[in-house]
Amino acid sequence: MVRASLVGGTLCWLAGCGTIQSVQLPDENAYAPADNGVWTAVAEVREGDWGELLNVGDEALEWRLRLIDSATESIDLQTFLWTDDTVGLVILRHLLDAADRGVRVRLLLDDTFTATHAEAIWDIDHHPNVAYRIYNPFGRRTESMVLRQLMNLGDFGRLDHRMHNKIMIVDNRASILGGRNLADEYFGWHEEANFRDLELLTAGEGVQRLSALFDEYWNNDWSFPEAMVNPYSEAYRTPEEFVQWLSSVAPRKLNEGEATRVAAWRALAVGAHPFTYEVIADTPAPTHPELKDELPNQLAQRLVERIDEAERDLLVVTAYLIPTPELEAALERATGRGVCVTILTNSLRSNNHLSAHSAYRKHIHRLLEMGVELYEVRTWARDRDHYMRSPVDAKHLGLHGKFALIDSRYSFIGSANLDPRSLRLNTEMSLMVDSPELNAELRALLDIDFLRRNAWHLQLQPNGSIHWVGDDVELKHQPADSNLQRLEDWFFSVLPVEGEL
Repeated sequence: MVRASLVGGTLCWLAGCGTIQSVQLPDENAYAPADNGVWTAVAEVREGDWGELLNVGDEALEWRLRLIDSATESIDLQTFLWTDDTVGLVILRHLLDAADRGVRVRLLLDDTFTATHAEAIWDIDHHPNVAYRIYNPFGRRTESMVLRQLMNLGDFGRLDHRMHNKIMIVDNRASILGGRNLADEYFGWHEEANFRDLELLTAGEGVQRLSALFDEYWNNDWSFPEAMVNPYSEAYRTPEEFVQWLSSVAPRKLNEGEATRVAAWRALAVGAHPFTYEVIADTPAPTHPELKDELPNQLAQRLVERIDEAERDLLVVTAYLIPTPELEAALERATGRGVCVTILTNSLRSNNHLSAHSAYRKHIHRLLEMGVELYEVRTWARDRDHYMRSPVDAKHLGLHGKFALIDSRYSFIGSANLDPRSLRLNTEMSLMVDSPELNAELRALLDIDFLRRNAWHLQLQPNGSIHWVGDDVELKHQPADSNLQRLEDWFFSVLPVEGEL
């Protein structure tokens, strides 16, 4: 009897018998757009909404740091993953500098990956000008991600819905939005593996709509102050120790005077694309993330509507391709009315989530049969040096970008993959940009990605088999690291988990 009670008590503890409750806090909203600093200089050369693509890692990091360094009043940052590696800590260092200047910094981080890396980043929360919140937190916490999942099994319905949004807004004047998380591999700095990714820097009055969306998440009842969910928030480093440590491990990567900074902004504004855009985004659950009538599917519904408006071509880049029934039907309607649909996604070797590839491969035949032109990234792409720092001989490439081009006019750029997790479970945010010029630039940037030395072209054979065609070889089986990887791929493909991927 005692043993049974102990076992029952242990299972109850692992399942999270006591679940976390939402929190009600006074609303805090974005500041009014700043009218000083670089924004005065930018207004002299460019009015309206405009933007610039951040296609490769170094330029994305440079403009992210310049945007932080340009802040005079506020910085609002929302992200899914933030690692305490070189890039993550450099961004943290520049944010600390901004807080020291008197800038209000609000940081909103999803709780998925905080188990293994958040301690160093959380210490900035001790700064009086910094507020740090965690979205949809795990009630029972430990440094082991696996154990933390087990400890919270009883709350799975709520915790299954994550915040995948990625945006930074400065002074309510400019923003960076797209697919990059804050870690080395998203900026080409990792020693082993890096991603091809993309973001859009925007400026103008439209940024205020993005600020309003950030406020919805910041003021949501499932956004918790970090100190409320982190039991070690007072035990890692004192503020003085934190400043000393961060200064030693993360030297500033961008040191430029005001005149240089203003000149860079003016040059960017003069050469940037003017455009208008629609914000296509999910809103956070008003009361509880797992309620079916509050599921985050606003982006998915609007995206299908826009695909149905395509007249000539649809070009999609997505890290994970697992079409929902609604999306697959929209793609079939598009090819059926003569729209040329071309998709680039990860191959078995380049995909960092094997289970996602296993679900995707069950859709390959159907996509090819309906007329989709399908390409997969070659992990040893010969032009991979375009997306990572040299030397690249031992580094492989993966795809993390999430964007699409509709006809020669629209560009869909943001955080959403074309899979059930993005379209049904997680919250996402993207922009549908109306600009033939931006569309044309992005098409030109994509030329290198579709070269057969960098991507496999999947071709359906008369006998129903599929060949992976490169510039140097044609394979009858999907490229893989080993037969064991193929076996693992098959194993995941028979598991009934596609709706969770």
